[in-house]
Amino acid sequence: MKELIEFLAKSLVNHPEAVMVTERTEGDTTIFELKVAPDDMGKVIGKQGKIAKAIRTLVRAASTKDSRRVNVEIV
Repeated sequence: MKELIEFLAKSLVNHPEAVMVTERTEGDTTIFELKVAPDDMGKVIGKQGKIAKAIRTLVRAASTKDSRRVNVEIV
């Protein structure tokens, strides 16, 4: 899952070396924190949050086979 988020983010940004994904677990939920360079933040969020929502949708769809709840936070 972490690799999927990294791949999606690195494909969108101008500074792929600044992309970092950290994982933490709270109860039955896994939370992935996505950090990008400040000037790439708009590219990852998108207009009205559409790209961020699409990333979250893809990750949730990929996580259904693991039967875990997954959240993606953009920091």
